[in-house]
Amino acid sequence: MSTLQLRPLSRSVPNATRPKTFSSTCRPRIHTRGNTTKAAKAPANPSASQAQTQAEETLPWQEYLAIRKRKRRWETALTIPTTIGGFMGGISYFGTMEMDPNKPIFNIDPMFVYGAATLGCAGFGYLIGPVIGSSIWRMTHRRAMKLIEKRDKEFHQHIVKNRVDPTRQSATNPVPDYYGEKIGSLHDYRQWLRDQAKFRRKASGFLSED
Repeated sequence: MSTLQLRPLSRSVPNATRPKTFSSTCRPRIHTRGNTTKAAKAPANPSASQAQTQAEETLPWQEYLAIRKRKRRWETALTIPTTIGGFMGGISYFGTMEMDPNKPIFNIDPMFVYGAATLGCAGFGYLIGPVIGSSIWRMTHRRAMKLIEKRDKEFHQHIVKNRVDPTRQSATNPVPDYYGEKIGSLHDYRQWLRDQAKFRRKASGFLSED
C-alpha cells in the first residue's frame, strides 16, 4: 500500500517543483522595447539642423560694420608709410641723377621732370597702401572671409539702392559719402540715410541752401 501511495506523489512533485521561465521570456521583450526607443530617437529633422547652421553662419550687421571699420583703419594705417616710402624712394633715385639744364626732357627743365617723377612715386605709394593693408587684413581674417564677403554683397546692394543721384549735385550740395566708406556702425548707417534724404530734399528745392 505504501508503494501505491508514493507513485502519485512522485508524479506530482516534479510538477510542483518545476521552475518557471518568466525571466527568460521577459528579457527579449525588454530588448525589443529598447530597440524601438532607439529607433524612434534616430531620425532627426534635417530642416531644423539646416536652419540652425544657417543662423550660425550669418554675421550680425553690427559685428560686420565694426569689422569693416577696422579694415578701413588698416588701409589708412598702411597708406602713410607707403606714401612716405614712395616719396623717399623717388628722392633717393631721381635726386642722385645728373641734371643738365642744357639738355631738357620733352622741352622741360630736368629739375621739374625729376621733381614731378618724385611726386609720382609718392602718389604711387599712396595708392598701393590700401591694397597692401587690405591684403594683410584678409590674411588675418581667413576663417570669416566667406561671411564677410557675403555681407559685403548685401551691404553694396543697400548702398546702391539708397544712395542719391550724383548728377544732381552742386557746389553747395555735394554728394554725401557716395560709396558709404564712412559707415562703421548702425548709427553711422542711419545717419547716412538721413544725409541722403537731406540731399534729395535740397536738390528738389524743398530745403533752403545754406
